[in-house]
Amino acid sequence: MSNTPMAASPLTRAVLEIDEYASGLGWDQPARLFALVDTARLRTQEPSLAAQLGLDDESATTGLTPIEQDEVPTDKPLDEFLATIAWPDAVVGCALTVERLMLPPSAEAQVPQGLSGSKLTRWVADHPDRQEVRMTVAVLRDGTRESALRLREKDAPSEVLTGAKLVPGLAEALSATFE
Repeated sequence: MSNTPMAASPLTRAVLEIDEYASGLGWDQPARLFALVDTARLRTQEPSLAAQLGLDDESATTGLTPIEQDEVPTDKPLDEFLATIAWPDAVVGCALTVERLMLPPSAEAQVPQGLSGSKLTRWVADHPDRQEVRMTVAVLRDGTRESALRLREKDAPSEVLTGAKLVPGLAEALSATFE
């Protein structure tokens, strides 16, 4: 969490920690799913796991700890995969990091009518104004949300955008994993 502001909420710090981790892996990575657990509870209930994660330090008593889950399948649409997830009670939230192509709002008027699925994906991929973005979205059981967006062309920690409402659709899908 070297670039994570200490004044930020625990959820914001977790999102930025995951973004920093994903950034260290480079671009063109598959989606990654994380369980978010209460750090103090983890240290108390699972001390060996906490030690393995480097949380045996007395200063690591507050906040959220992201724990990466098994690989997200690439042969199934993301929304269908997320619909199959159920979390145990010890998990207070979850996060997902995923890379996508996006267009600026000005390009929406240019989308040809009737395109869907793979044809729309191909059209976006070929558009000259497309941008590659890594989205990290996290939600808590209580409905709290946070997101971080990193553009490939501005790949620096100081250029990461954060906000609760940046990726509402993905936040909704993650929230549904707690229902």
